[in-house]
Amino acid sequence: METITVERIIAAPAKDVFEWLADASNYPRATWVVLRQQLAVPGEGAPYGRNAVRRLLWVVGWFRERITTYDPPHEFGYLVERSFPPSRHEGGKLTFTEVPGGTRVVWTTSAEVRLPFAATLSRVLVKPGVAYIFGKVLAAADADLTKGSG
Repeated sequence: METITVERIIAAPAKDVFEWLADASNYPRATWVVLRQQLAVPGEGAPYGRNAVRRLLWVVGWFRERITTYDPPHEFGYLVERSFPPSRHEGGKLTFTEVPGGTRVVWTTSAEVRLPFAATLSRVLVKPGVAYIFGKVLAAADADLTKGSG
């Protein structure tokens, strides 16, 4: 099982950063690796709120995720319920903390691929690949939310 954590400070209010990152329709614009996103089941109180189900198609496979926690603008969590290639996911969470200069985002997930040589595959390919993608999504949020500032 690999735990991946990516952090970034975005020079925008936590409310705006939370809304941007909670809306997975932003992810395909953030990186070529995320091809498509679909909100399969709307959440409670918000499209991507608690119990929402979203489907993400990446160049390496697909994921069906359920939003497990939704506490704007502080945190939201999710769990990959199904995926290809098959994986074991212990959950992911994004936290948002107001700091001088903006909002600190911490994105953490724990998962492993369920294939032969899974531990090696997860450590060598999955961990750096997911960290790269999370970083690209955070960078896109930063760029979108700080246009014209400075």
